[in-house]
Amino acid sequence: MAFDPSNPVFATYLIASALLVLKIMGQGWMTVYRMMKVHAGFASPEDLRPGLINPHPDPAQMDLNDYVDRSRRMHRNDLENIPAFWIAGLLFTTTNPALWLAQALMYGFVAARAAHAVAYATQASHETRATFYTIGSLIVVYMAVHALWVTLT
Repeated sequence: MAFDPSNPVFATYLIASALLVLKIMGQGWMTVYRMMKVHAGFASPEDLRPGLINPHPDPAQMDLNDYVDRSRRMHRNDLENIPAFWIAGLLFTTTNPALWLAQALMYGFVAARAAHAVAYATQASHETRATFYTIGSLIVVYMAVHALWVTLT
């Protein structure tokens, strides 16, 4: 029953995971939107080949553009952090935790990632971003340690 949507802990995991998939994919599309909006910040040499989207390429389009690169860094940060949640959260789900704990941790991680994204997008201080990163990281570490503890004891 652990991996059944009728299990409220697993349903919590499914909801949190689906929201995080949308976050990652949405951030990728945000990067594309920003590149197209400013016609800059392109990442690969083949992006300078003429086509419908870029009929008049310019080598300057390959220059670093912070507006685009900030979104790219946000995307990379998601890709570095969210997969650990998927693994730790799935392991945690198998330990039959209390529903309130699962919801607090899993939705807490989603909220921390959302807050981190807002902080990054608005150029808030490093301390602000680091606070939200730390909250999310500690949640993932707790879930992994919890799963390990339950398994070993």
